[in-house]
Amino acid sequence: MTTLAPPPAPVRADGARHRPAPPADGGLASRARRLFTGAPEDPRWARPALWAILVLATALYAWNLSSITGNTFYDAAVYSGTKSWKAFFFGALDAGSFITVDKPPFALWVMGLSARAFGYGTWQLMLPMVAVGTGSVALLYRLVKRDFGAVAGTISALALTLTPITVAITRDTNPDPILVFLMLLGAAALLKSVRTGRLMPLVWSGVAIGFAFNTKMMQAYVVLPAFFLVYLWAANAPLGKRIRNLAVGTVALIVSSAWWMVVVDLIPASSRPYIGGSTDNTVWDLVIGYNGFGRIFGASSSVGSQGNGASFGGEAGLYRMFNDTMGGQISWLIPFAAIALVAGLVLRGRAPRTDARRAALMLWGGWFVLHYLTFALAEGTFHPYYVTAMAPGIAALTGAGGVMLYNAFRNGSTALEVPSAERSRDRGMGWALPTAVAASSVWAVVLLQRVSGSGTLYTVAEVVAGVAGAASVIGLLVARFTKRQRLMGVAALAAVVALLAGPAAYSASAATSSTNGTNPTAGPSTGGMGGMSRGGGQRPSGAGSGPGTNSGDAPSGSGDGQEVGQPPSNSGDSTDDGGSTESGTTESGTAESGSTESGTTESGSTDGLTGGGMGGGTQVSSAMITYLKKNQDGASWLVAVATDQTASSIILESGEPVISMGGWSGSDNAMTLAKLKSLVKAGKLHYIVVGDSGQGSSNSEISTWVKANGTAVSDYSGLYRLDASDVG
Repeated sequence: MTTLAPPPAPVRADGARHRPAPPADGGLASRARRLFTGAPEDPRWARPALWAILVLATALYAWNLSSITGNTFYDAAVYSGTKSWKAFFFGALDAGSFITVDKPPFALWVMGLSARAFGYGTWQLMLPMVAVGTGSVALLYRLVKRDFGAVAGTISALALTLTPITVAITRDTNPDPILVFLMLLGAAALLKSVRTGRLMPLVWSGVAIGFAFNTKMMQAYVVLPAFFLVYLWAANAPLGKRIRNLAVGTVALIVSSAWWMVVVDLIPASSRPYIGGSTDNTVWDLVIGYNGFGRIFGASSSVGSQGNGASFGGEAGLYRMFNDTMGGQISWLIPFAAIALVAGLVLRGRAPRTDARRAALMLWGGWFVLHYLTFALAEGTFHPYYVTAMAPGIAALTGAGGVMLYNAFRNGSTALEVPSAERSRDRGMGWALPTAVAASSVWAVVLLQRVSGSGTLYTVAEVVAGVAGAASVIGLLVARFTKRQRLMGVAALAAVVALLAGPAAYSASAATSSTNGTNPTAGPSTGGMGGMSRGGGQRPSGAGSGPGTNSGDAPSGSGDGQEVGQPPSNSGDSTDDGGSTESGTTESGTAESGSTESGTTESGSTDGLTGGGMGGGTQVSSAMITYLKKNQDGASWLVAVATDQTASSIILESGEPVISMGGWSGSDNAMTLAKLKSLVKAGKLHYIVVGDSGQGSSNSEISTWVKANGTAVSDYSGLYRLDASDVG
């Protein structure tokens, strides 16, 4: 009897063979198999490769958790939220809800729920960050794979995983990883609405971006122009329906963005915390000023000059992403991504309006370009870790664009539904692949040359990037002229190695070294503001006797007798996203004339209640904290200090509420003399730390009154005791 062999598996447009579909039993076992082996139409290697990348991402983000200190500013707010639901809702720095942090509270809620469920400690706060970081990788894989295939999805996921600044910030308690995940959820819903023309996915996209707004305010809106353009252009619906759906989606966006702000601003100021970072104690001012125009235009902004002008990523300008500080954090794949975007759009130029691949390229290209311009040109406060929001766009363009360029190079055209009549026009785009590989490989060598001598890891990465890049370009050219498909595939694999060798070295460094919790960066220091990537953001300097980190109490610090709230001596910068400027120095190492950066002016010091001072030059030691706790006498707050930095350090060491009178930079009008007298008279506050001199009318008034009416604690300079009898 003749036995017929089964037909070969069908070949997809990207060259991979489909697996035969297994028998559909429709049960739990079938779904479990698909979870680990992938869909039947996927190549066999695809799902194992994804799982390997997700394991790698988790390892990079969670490696050596004990070395992760996090941002003590946000850590203190999360801790306070575990002690008070009021503080939890408002995002207050202290459990007494005197002042909020300078961001909306969604990221604090996520970490706070983890801390309430599992107890307060390092891994409890880091668990959500690792989860959303790995989740972002998985989500980007799914989005790119759907339109461009498993190869593109795999490359994109790996590129995002190995983006150095993404590794650094995901190993931290800043809100950016949660912001990125929510933005990707918005992109996923948007693309679904574009494909189907349905309204509800667009509504959910607006909701996701609204939650992102409640994570980091205006930064969440950077992608919106791309979202609107892609939907209006490519959605599978008539123009009238597109406009109506977009209007409804915009309403969902506004409601999900504004609800917390509206609720908070409607509550009387006397019944809620002061809104940290605002000039008039409203969330609206925080949105428009400090976290809005102030970030773009700096102190020159006519609306909310609280944005300051401190840049920890170098001077504003189109070159910023490539400078010594930022280059190693994000720029490795920018040349490739930019070439892939332009070439990809040309290759899809005559596709139908609703073409899914072109819509995806428009989305990821818009994501990349809008973030690039925003971050490069921003004159307000800028930290390197902001650019982690740009990473998904770069990674998606690298994977999707890379596959399109490979197919164009291999076949002399896109080979993806392009009629032969158009191939002569598209054939020239095939040469974009070796050009893009060469450009990014050369740039990788330049970046690694900048840190030559910083360690064997970077030397090896430089050799690998150079050799693999050259081998890839040569291999592609030889394979093209000799028509050797296997050589072309090997050359393409070499290109992936060349492009990711440098980012992998920086990412490994970020995962295995102690990171600056307030301004995290990856790789070796390259100098300049924000270039210092090690040593900052430690637990309170004066700590050592605080509660344990995993017992549900505030974490302990180290180093008895040292000053709390001051930047560590080995840190090039110690600042939160909150707009504080450099630690008393400019790039040249000295304070600019007339500035109040980190508590120092040209003359040397400021009042402890004003300026950018971290404690106003006053020692807040562990011994002082012990004294304050012993003599708290039932007061609601342990002590009142000048700034958030000092307050958060004491909160984490003592486990008690502490008042920050001036917010992050010391310039907030959160404390008035009338409010101080009221707190003292009610027995809610007994101790206050003031500096040696006064600046600013209200704070000078407070300082003068405290010194005139309080009792100086002789053992601790700047500490005064106030009782109800001292209030006239």
